Amino acid sequence: MGKGIIQKEHLNSAISYQEFRELTDNLLAENKTTGENHSEAMLEYTRMNVQRMKRGDKTVILKEGLVKKLNNVPEKLYWVVLVEAWCGDVAQNLPAIAKMVQASDNIDLKILLRDENLDVMDQYLTNGGRSIPKLICLRASDFQELGFWGPRPMEAQQLMLDLKAQNMAYPEVSKQIHTWYAKNKNQMIQDEFYSLLDDWVL
Repeated sequence: MGKGIIQKEHLNSAISYQEFRELTDNLLAENKTTGENHSEAMLEYTRMNVQRMKRGDKTVILKEGLVKKLNNVPEKLYWVVLVEAWCGDVAQNLPAIAKMVQASDNIDLKILLRDENLDVMDQYLTNGGRSIPKLICLRASDFQELGFWGPRPMEAQQLMLDLKAQNMAYPEVSKQIHTWYAKNKNQMIQDEFYSLLDDWVL
């Protein structure tokens, strides 16, 4: 891990989770979403994602062990997350990430829109694609990259790869992935971050 592409200028343009939620709502009021594609399909994805994030805000309860570990993060960290409002995986995972950040006095959440920060995104591709959300953990004191996560929990990622290998149509892939999220109830993302924190705060 080394000093990466993310610089202070990126963080200066980053927004908070609340600001991202408000931006999404304001764009939808104008029949727009983030990015350049404002088609009805993208607007409908965004509307569904607003509901998913509202549900996540209410239902995500962090595990006690994870909260304890978050409380004990010894130095200031930035969690930089690349997102877009139309992305279902963002809506499923971002509320849990925001809850984790709230549990720690030493972690700041910095949200960047993917398509406005392709210089960053293209350093963190998944199998050659710009899959989001992608979270990069930086040490605040020197911008040292400590690790990254995303675009989805490993089991969901494997399911996505398996479904794509079957040449399944996108609507069915999406349905199965969101069914997985509904059943998992943010348990795997918490388990993964519980382990990652050991790597990131040594």
